[in-house]
Amino acid sequence: MYRGWFRPGPVPPGGVEADEGEGETRDYICGHYRIFQYERGHRYSTDDVLTAWYGTLCAPRVERFADLGSGIGSVAIIAAWRLPAARVVTVEAQEQSIRLARKSVRYNGLEDRFTLIHSDLRDFHSAEPFDLVLGSPPYFPPGSATEAGHSQAVPARIEIRGSIADYAQTAARILARGGVFVFVFPTLQSSRAEDALRDAGLMLLRRRDVVFKEGEPSRISLFAAAPIGDVPPRDPFVESPLTIRRGDGSIHPEYAVIRMSFGFPPGDVPA
Repeated sequence: MYRGWFRPGPVPPGGVEADEGEGETRDYICGHYRIFQYERGHRYSTDDVLTAWYGTLCAPRVERFADLGSGIGSVAIIAAWRLPAARVVTVEAQEQSIRLARKSVRYNGLEDRFTLIHSDLRDFHSAEPFDLVLGSPPYFPPGSATEAGHSQAVPARIEIRGSIADYAQTAARILARGGVFVFVFPTLQSSRAEDALRDAGLMLLRRRDVVFKEGEPSRISLFAAAPIGDVPPRDPFVESPLTIRRGDGSIHPEYAVIRMSFGFPPGDVPA
């Protein structure tokens, strides 16, 4: 219990410990589920959480979903918690990250639902299509942004193994009829995202900008797209921005209930 809020969902079997020698931590991510991550490496973020939330919100029906460039598994684990009957395939090229993802999947008792593929997403093909494809791609071309200090975090920020265009091409290749591709990308680079969708034969269905604090500009946007031909031609539905925090720093009421929807404390209750 947390200030009158009870943590929902199944209790994982556990039995997997963090490796202190590698500087790992084991942290709550949704409900009772926990995730292993490096203390100084790539750690899951609001971007990942919102991608999983928006994807499970936008997809009409999900039996199978894929997470491209899945990193430590944060997006996939949250989506799996929200879609308890769905089977999951993750694709990740970096050994350091997929090793942590395997530990998290085992800790949370998800091994019978997850297939973790150690591969470059640009090479990924699947005989069985997916109802939902998720992605939290890197945001910056090489040389356009400062690299992270930890080697494992660099590909999460810099386009080392593919850009949003590669994510879109792979998503278009593996989506089922009527399937949805959902991803996050910087608001200021939204034209890159829209070009990538168009070039891959995907139609933008809806978009929602995210404001981290009232009065500030949007920094990231959530996108949902479907294969052209699977839906009637239409202009995308642009939703009102989602605000994370009010001007005084407190959690915005809408984001408080979104947090509860993926099994996390609302954050807006008094001490």
